[in-house]
Amino acid sequence: MKIKTKEVRTTVNLLKEIIKGYKEETPEKKKDWRTKEERIKERLRTAFVELEPLIKEAVSSIKRVKGETRGVEPKLTLEQKVLLLLLKQLVGKSNRVMALMLMLFLWLTKIDVSYKTIERLYSDPEVRLALHNLHILILKKKKVKDVDCSGDGTGYAITIKKHYATEAQKLKDKIKKNDRRRKKKEFIFSFAIMDIKSRMYIGYGISFKSEQEAHLKAVGLCRESGVKINSMRLDRLFSGQSCVELYQKNFGKVKMYLIPKSNATVRDSWEWKRMLYRFVHDTKAYLKEYYQRNQSESGFSEDKKRTGWKLGQKREDRIDTANTVNKLWHNLYWLG
Repeated sequence: MKIKTKEVRTTVNLLKEIIKGYKEETPEKKKDWRTKEERIKERLRTAFVELEPLIKEAVSSIKRVKGETRGVEPKLTLEQKVLLLLLKQLVGKSNRVMALMLMLFLWLTKIDVSYKTIERLYSDPEVRLALHNLHILILKKKKVKDVDCSGDGTGYAITIKKHYATEAQKLKDKIKKNDRRRKKKEFIFSFAIMDIKSRMYIGYGISFKSEQEAHLKAVGLCRESGVKINSMRLDRLFSGQSCVELYQKNFGKVKMYLIPKSNATVRDSWEWKRMLYRFVHDTKAYLKEYYQRNQSESGFSEDKKRTGWKLGQKREDRIDTANTVNKLWHNLYWLG
C-alpha cells in the first residue's frame, strides 16, 4: 500500500467535481410523510411505555447514606424527580410554568412543589447519576454493542433571547476580526456521537469553549458506555491525525472516514495512511460511507423540533443536565 502526499492533495482539489458526480449517481430517496407520521406516533408510544420501568431500574442501584443529608425530608422520591425533570424538558416550559402545571394536576399527581424545587433538580447529584444510569440502560435494552458511528456538533441558546445560528455567525465574524470583547456566554457547543444503525446517541457532551472540547467529553461517555466503535465519520473540523490517534487510543482499531484538508500529508500513523489510501483510490465508495454522517445532522434537527433550541439554564452543571435530558429523549424515541 503506497500513497503520496501529492495524490491526496490532488484528490482534495478535485473533490467538488467528484461530489457533484456522486450526487448525480445517487439521488435522494423520496420520503413517505404519511408513513413517517405513523412511525412517530408508534415510537412515542413505545417511549412512554418503557420510560417508567427504565427509571425504576436506573434509581434502584442508588442508595442514600443515612445522615448524609440534612434539612427537611424531600417531597419527591428520586424516581419522581427524574420523571418530573424528563417531562419538564419535553414540554419545554419554564420552571415557574411547570410548577403551576403541577398545581393544576395536583388531584391526580399529589405533587405540589415550587419552581425552585424544579430548578434544583438540574443540579441534584442523585438525579444526575440516575440520568447516567438511564443512558446506559437504554443502550443495553437496544443491544447497542458494536457500532458504526457518525459525530457532529451543534449549539444551544442558553436564553430565549439568543438564537444559536445567528450568534454563531456573529462569533465567527468576531474571531476573524480578533475581537475578544465578548463578556457573557450566550450559547453552548453540544456534540453527539450516534450509532448509525440504531440512531442512538452513545456519547454526548457540552462546552462553553469549543466544539472540540464537547467532542472530547462525548468520546469519554462513549468509553464509559462500554460500546465498541468500529468506524467513525466526522466533519472537516476534526480532519487531522490527532483525531485518528484519539479514537485508536480509546477504542482500538477504528476505521476513520474524514475529509482531508488541503494541506494534508501522509506522515504519522498507519491508520491515517490507510484512511488516505481509501480516500484517494476509491473516492466514491469512501464518500458513500462518509455521507452517512448526515444521520447526525438529521438527529440534531429532530431533537430541536422535539425539545427546542434553547436549554433555559444558566449554571454549567444545570446546562449539562438539560442537554443530557434532551439526548435521553432522543434515545427513548428510537428505542422502539
